[in-house]
Amino acid sequence: MTLSRSHKTYLLLGWMLLIIVPAILLLSGTELFPLITLNSSHAEALYWLTSSGTAPFGVLTVLVLLGFCYRKIPKAHFLPLLITVSISMVSTLTLNQFLKPYFSEPRPNAQLLHQQQLLNIDEFYQLPTDQRKPVIDSAISKFISAPNNLQLSNRIANHWLHEVGFAFPSGHTLFAVTLSMVMSYFLLLSGQYLFPSLLCVWSLGMGFSRMLLGMHWSQDVLASTVIGGLIGLISIWCMISCYSLLIPAVQRS
Repeated sequence: MTLSRSHKTYLLLGWMLLIIVPAILLLSGTELFPLITLNSSHAEALYWLTSSGTAPFGVLTVLVLLGFCYRKIPKAHFLPLLITVSISMVSTLTLNQFLKPYFSEPRPNAQLLHQQQLLNIDEFYQLPTDQRKPVIDSAISKFISAPNNLQLSNRIANHWLHEVGFAFPSGHTLFAVTLSMVMSYFLLLSGQYLFPSLLCVWSLGMGFSRMLLGMHWSQDVLASTVIGGLIGLISIWCMISCYSLLIPAVQRS
């Protein structure tokens, strides 16, 4: 259940790549929103990418990836993978729910609406979550109708309407990075290289989609990438430490 040195290097290099990209954006002071036209085909593609980490589609993403791993890794490794994924996803969800209200950071799209004097951020985030939606819905409608403003596709406008919580950390990035780290470990353990690389690209794309669509700042994605990788590695370490207790159950299955 332990990776070779080359496999460990491969896994850690992928994680470092995911960290370096938002770190460069943060250190250079580069913000990706508003950068692209939000009713373009590129924005639509980013929306579908980000939807792979949005409830309920995120559950489908996990199931599809687990189904793929079931076919690609030894059956004796699947139960440890399943338990590790479960531990890491519960940890990620719990931490995300705790950190968001603690830091109370406004989202970039809410900040933009505030700058346009269409939304009062302080009043908006003091409202209960269910009361924020009609407020931001009204602000979005006024924003779209104003001349020289960004044009939003219906899907992205609905996504803005759905995501009315705080920005830090990026739950989507946490989800993608944690899941990619755990699954890449078991795939590398089975000699797979291509799919861990694709998972790395998916995680990187997830972070870009969150920034380009106005849902997160670069520091949100950077911190979430670091935290997500640590959660994945700690979950793997816990599984390896307890593996001797799981061997009899795996052999009986």
